[in-house]
Amino acid sequence: MTSTLSTAAGRTDDADLTALGYQPTLHRKLGRYASFAAGFSFVSILTTIFQLFAFGYSFAGPAFFWTWPVVLMGQLLVALNFAELAARYPLSGAVYQWSRRMGGEVVGWFAGWFMSIAQVITAAAAAIALQVVLPQLWDGFQLVGGDPSLTSTTGAANAVILGAILLVVTTVINCLGVKLMSHVNSIGVTCEIVGVAAVILALFSAAQRGPEVVADVSVVTTSDLGAVGAFLVSGLMAAYVMVGFNSAGELSEETKNPRKTAPRTILSALIISGIGGGLMIIAALMAAPSLDDGRLATEGLPYVLTAVLGTFWGKVLLVDVAIAIFVCTLAIQTAGSRLVFSMARDGKLPASALLSTVHPQRGTPMWPSIAIGALAVGILAINIGNSALFTTLCSVCIVMVYLAYLMVTVPQLLSRFRGDWNRVGQTMPAGLFSLGRWGLPVNILAVMYGALMVINLSWPRPEVYDPSGEHGILLYSAPIMVGAVLLLGIWVRRNIRVREDKAALAAESANAG
Repeated sequence: MTSTLSTAAGRTDDADLTALGYQPTLHRKLGRYASFAAGFSFVSILTTIFQLFAFGYSFAGPAFFWTWPVVLMGQLLVALNFAELAARYPLSGAVYQWSRRMGGEVVGWFAGWFMSIAQVITAAAAAIALQVVLPQLWDGFQLVGGDPSLTSTTGAANAVILGAILLVVTTVINCLGVKLMSHVNSIGVTCEIVGVAAVILALFSAAQRGPEVVADVSVVTTSDLGAVGAFLVSGLMAAYVMVGFNSAGELSEETKNPRKTAPRTILSALIISGIGGGLMIIAALMAAPSLDDGRLATEGLPYVLTAVLGTFWGKVLLVDVAIAIFVCTLAIQTAGSRLVFSMARDGKLPASALLSTVHPQRGTPMWPSIAIGALAVGILAINIGNSALFTTLCSVCIVMVYLAYLMVTVPQLLSRFRGDWNRVGQTMPAGLFSLGRWGLPVNILAVMYGALMVINLSWPRPEVYDPSGEHGILLYSAPIMVGAVLLLGIWVRRNIRVREDKAALAAESANAG
């Protein structure tokens, strides 16, 4: 009976996809938990807070905690709009598809272009994080010997080797099919959730001060940046973490009942990540041996965990962090491959015929996974010669993610103003996620938040883009790189249009003959 119902539901989902203009070619294997895991593992609070806690604390001290709920609420505004779109357009390459259906082909193409470039860089940034963890577990993971620090020559080289190995493994898993990918990802996410819960409980049980610690503004009030400046910079930590929750929508064509599943899992991935991350931050502040010895601002969360858990349990947690890094990289690559596949299926990328090919038995787009893996390894190689440039690239790629999000929420808002949104909504099946009369104010606030965050992320601060003070040009990395990606995109899109025009002329000539 269950099998019969599942088959019927699958036929309905496929008919839905056909009505949206595409033939079903991907295998629909993902349930609700697997869909949730795709978004949760992309955010990966265990990985990102482990890496970035010190950054946030160094600028605002304990009060940096308050930037977390602010960014969470801002991203929740975006996620609510995305949830509505996921219910209406359950398609692979969600950001690209949503943007083009709201704002037209040009806006949609650039949303997909910016997002795909950002995901390649993000995959490299996630993979390189293994260097922070594995050599601490066992010296043998420092394959090239020498200093394992990421800023050293040997550490940077080893980071590339470990990251490249990880990307090869995630590429193979993605090529073997979505079912294997979802099993691996779901197991990894379960481990991460258990690890987050264990960290929170351990830190709260070792608390040396109360939750009022978050009211300590001593660092903020004495900052050279001023109180507002200190909060704005420290808030970048949360902004770097809370992206990628839309990944549940990227896998819509492989998700069962995606119109109802994807909106829920987009929201739950962000909300659970936000709550878990907030509790980790406040628990770490309460359990830290000292707030003013400088170690929280340089070593961050690992310093607190080592002091609280000791060597053995600290290493057990490092294993869990390594698992989180693994599934985070896997999720980023998976989401990126579906985006590339979706654009290629529409003939919007170079080598579209190859990139849109789906393996007949495995039902997965292998070539986009291979392309993203190879490009990410190439990005990793930059770290050997210039770790400062690699770090800057990772910062700027988050700007591109927020720009891509704006290329969805702005056209969506314009659609609401034109009345198109309500007209299309009247043709949708009943019972789908909808903001109703709250849609317009939520959309307006999401656009305002996104625009302000792009400005904050892009601002030429030496503390973010040139901390060593040795490369002044890096201060303007965000506008330079965004401009370069935009110009490259214009060139690529123009060549694609020329190719399409030639193909159309050839077809006309053949018909005339």
